[in-house]
Amino acid sequence: MSETGARQPLPFRLVYSELYDLHLGEHVFPSKKYRWLHDRLIRTRFAAPEDFIEPSAATDDDLRLVHDPEWVAKLRSGTLTYQDILRLEIPYSRQMVEAFWLAAGGTILAARLARESGVGFNIGGGFHHAFPGHGEGFCAINDIAVAIRRLQRDGTIRRAMVVDCDVHHGNGTAAVFAGDPSVFTLSIHQYNNYPSEKPPSSLDIHLADGIGDGEYLHRLGNGYRAALTMFQPELVIYVAGADPYFEDQLGGLSLTFDGLKERDRLVIWTALTHRIPVAIVLAGGYAQSVEDTITIHANTAAVAKEIAGKTWAAGQTEAGPVPTGPGPQAG
Repeated sequence: MSETGARQPLPFRLVYSELYDLHLGEHVFPSKKYRWLHDRLIRTRFAAPEDFIEPSAATDDDLRLVHDPEWVAKLRSGTLTYQDILRLEIPYSRQMVEAFWLAAGGTILAARLARESGVGFNIGGGFHHAFPGHGEGFCAINDIAVAIRRLQRDGTIRRAMVVDCDVHHGNGTAAVFAGDPSVFTLSIHQYNNYPSEKPPSSLDIHLADGIGDGEYLHRLGNGYRAALTMFQPELVIYVAGADPYFEDQLGGLSLTFDGLKERDRLVIWTALTHRIPVAIVLAGGYAQSVEDTITIHANTAAVAKEIAGKTWAAGQTEAGPVPTGPGPQAG
């Protein structure tokens, strides 16, 4: 509290490790983007070095809350089959494995920070194509699911919602939580795009090719607000993919920089004004110019910081756990 009694916003902290880079070499997924985003946020004085928090790697036990022990062991030992590598679509390396374990630890930490101060921001994560027993589409470990299961195991939350706004369907996350009443999965994505098989989420918003800002925001807003009111989660994990952008190499939607910022504002503001904390992960982004991808991610951070400060000042969130009422135990 200040001398006047008004709440002061907590520092906006960002979770980051220099080891997030998957070391993919020449690849359509620019995994150096995490360092480039970190450097831009420092260079533009959006954040100071002390605003970044280094995560601890998730433990093997954390990963086994979601993933089959055999898959965790394969990644640890480097005994993936040729078919495993084909599904992953990225080269195997020790650095890659370390980065995925750290990304999962980073998302756990971002979720905990969200519970403390309204918003947690992981400069990484969002690997929503990973299934319990295999990886797909550049995703070996599903950090989103690991974070939810870890917080549920710790008794921090019972109900969580995933709001997946990557251009690609969150197939791994949908499969992990299928039939689980404690987790609501929402995916808004281009229908005629990867993956070809889309296990049903709790709510799937299938979009036609070329959809732009207006229709995207209208459909997301309607579905998301209804789901949030009905489900009343204790945590939202927001998968803030940059790839709905109109110049993305792996996407076919037509969102602009401004449209993506409005998407971020819609997801974060709606949750915080319902007193539901938000943990943010970055997921995909494959713009023809990597600078555009970095700009989209930096804009997400700016929107999150602005809204977290405003809602804190307005008393919408409290330090410590954010109550939303009783709910079902984790399944």
